[in-house]
Amino acid sequence: MAKNRRLAEELTIAELEALLARKKMEARQVRLKQFQRSGRVLPVPTPQATPNAASNNQVNSIIADEEETPSQSKQPLKRFLNRALVVVEVAAAVGFLYVLLSGAGALKRLNAEVAEALSLGEPVPTPLITAVVLPSGHTPPTSPGGAQPNEAEIPENLRPLVQSLPFVTIPTPGPQQVHNIFIPKIWNDMAPVVQGVGWDQLRKGVGQYIGSGNPGENGNLVLSAHNDIFGELFRDLDQLKPGDEIIISTTTQEFTYRVTGFRIVSPTEVSVLEPTSKPTITLISCYPYLVDNQRIVVFGELDTG
Repeated sequence: MAKNRRLAEELTIAELEALLARKKMEARQVRLKQFQRSGRVLPVPTPQATPNAASNNQVNSIIADEEETPSQSKQPLKRFLNRALVVVEVAAAVGFLYVLLSGAGALKRLNAEVAEALSLGEPVPTPLITAVVLPSGHTPPTSPGGAQPNEAEIPENLRPLVQSLPFVTIPTPGPQQVHNIFIPKIWNDMAPVVQGVGWDQLRKGVGQYIGSGNPGENGNLVLSAHNDIFGELFRDLDQLKPGDEIIISTTTQEFTYRVTGFRIVSPTEVSVLEPTSKPTITLISCYPYLVDNQRIVVFGELDTG
């Protein structure tokens, strides 16, 4: 090593440059042979040991061109595609997680709504829509067609709507609903009460308007019956005076209402069906007898004395 250092110290600058150039050329030749073996460049004549400008330029050009091979030039694009793929995978994972969380939230809300609905207990029957005309309307039994539901009472512009409505489901009577009615002033015995005020229901007796109040409770208990057909149960409602008794029975209790008055109204005066804030009763029938183009409405309040 000491000898080599002395020899190197003895070399001139030109000789040192030539030695360095030769070393670089040898290293480039090694790389070029590697490229040739892999088929990435065509064989080229091996330059002389002594460097010259032409051979150096040729080798430098080949090495520089091969250093920027197509595979290397595609590295940035490949890295970009890999990163884009990672971003897409992450986005898909986040979206899938969001769908899972949203579905879990929707299921939780649905379960809560079902539990709330079940906790409400037995549903209270209510009418599908506000009544268009008062119940018990019919043509007189003396008319050419006999007694039948009187659709002429329905306002003409509302007839298509009424005719398109589905039938109201008649609820099964509960122990808190009306079972019988007795009006001592005009009857000698009690009459049965059914749920509903349709044509078929009023053939059986007095009907309770679906959705109206229960006996003894706050609200408007609405009952209806015919005056000149099917037993003529409400024929003499106009004989009732304030203070007369209306006795209502359920399967377990009995309640007494007192008449407060009555009115003769048109068939479309449906305001008499509205709920009240205290226990009241409303009796409805056609009027007058064998004419049936109006309604008689009797009002009463619960006797709490």
